Amino acid sequence: SAFVTIIQGCNNFCSYCIVPYRRGRERSRPVAEVVCEVEELARRGAKEVILLGQNVDSYGHDLPKKPTLAHLLAELNRIDGLARIRFLTSHPKDMSQRLIAAMAQLQKVCEHLSLPLQAGDDDILRAMRRGYTVQQYCQLVGRIRHALPYLAMSSDVIVGFPGESEGQFGKTYDLLRELRFDTIHVACYSPRPGTIAARKLRDDVPVEEKIRRRKKIEMLQEGIATEINRKLLGQTVEVLVEG
Repeated sequence: SAFVTIIQGCNNFCSYCIVPYRRGRERSRPVAEVVCEVEELARRGAKEVILLGQNVDSYGHDLPKKPTLAHLLAELNRIDGLARIRFLTSHPKDMSQRLIAAMAQLQKVCEHLSLPLQAGDDDILRAMRRGYTVQQYCQLVGRIRHALPYLAMSSDVIVGFPGESEGQFGKTYDLLRELRFDTIHVACYSPRPGTIAARKLRDDVPVEEKIRRRKKIEMLQEGIATEINRKLLGQTVEVLVEG
């Protein structure tokens, strides 16, 4: 496997995130430059490339011809010797139908997607400045799974965001139980100096409560992942051995 950065920076300014302040606005690498690097990696023996960016779905909007991530994937899909293409991380508000179609149609693009949820309550999402509602997120997941029924999905969640009540946390928990992701990364909220949340919101959820909420979701996900993995028993699947 090899990692290839295709876009740096972020324009979203989620209230908890330091990335736009540290890495600046989004800057995409030209398609030809990325293709050239991946071709060289394939010549050296790389079988898989993982395309990186704080928000890969925004790729290309700042380039002269405004190529999309779907276009870049199609170009990389043609490279001889390359077997797998992955990308992360995606932002739900920028995930296009064109990208979903490309994932379904391009043979080398892996059926895996990281799609951070962050919270299952609209008020918390609004305070996070995520730019979508729970309903919009669920509709997106539905469209993705309709186009890619065997897709493995992972997600990220933040617990203990300022003002998050037990009821709001419960909505996140119930939504995760309903959506049944393959993997979930759970983080306890901690203020990042200089961010909107750190400047304007009081970190009012006790540390012990944050940890309890994190562990509760981790236990839920462990059960879901076990059920998903049991369905693979007896099957033969192709894997990439890294050495």
